[in-house]
Amino acid sequence: MDLRQSLVQYYRWLRQYGLNDSHSGNASVRSGEDFWITPSGACADTLTIDDLVHGQIGAPAPDGGSLDTPLHQAVYRANPAATAILHSHGPYSISMTFDGRDFVPVDFEGQYYFDRIPVLDIGLADYLADSPGRVAAELAERPAAVVRGHGVYVCAESLDRAYKWTCSFESSARLAWLIQHTNR
Repeated sequence: MDLRQSLVQYYRWLRQYGLNDSHSGNASVRSGEDFWITPSGACADTLTIDDLVHGQIGAPAPDGGSLDTPLHQAVYRANPAATAILHSHGPYSISMTFDGRDFVPVDFEGQYYFDRIPVLDIGLADYLADSPGRVAAELAERPAAVVRGHGVYVCAESLDRAYKWTCSFESSARLAWLIQHTNR
């Protein structure tokens, strides 16, 4: 399957399975020094490969790409093995990290994939300036990071692996939430 078609499919699945709303999050896929990213304000329900924005990792961010395009470029520069980045807004992932503490999984699968998931406190006013460097630094060392109150960033060597880790984190956060709220 064409990388661009795969990108559209995985971005749709983030919406379909409740990890994003209709127009939230973003996603990119890399091939060498080129990448394709979802456009700013993309609707997962109607996105096509013709809507994707093409850019180069070392060039200025292309017009029309997600506001997170510079963040994606920084991650690809910091983590050359990464070929896919998914940004999602899973409700359990966000709620279980809202206090700003790193997330440590309590379940087997979560522990298998993540020793911890760092939570970055980046305010709205500083987000565009600070998020590329801070998120890229974390994703150079581990597969996932959270911007507190905003969302999850996952990078991997494939879209499938990035999706797997995104879903695994959300599942682990859901289990932690259930444990916390049923043991009262």
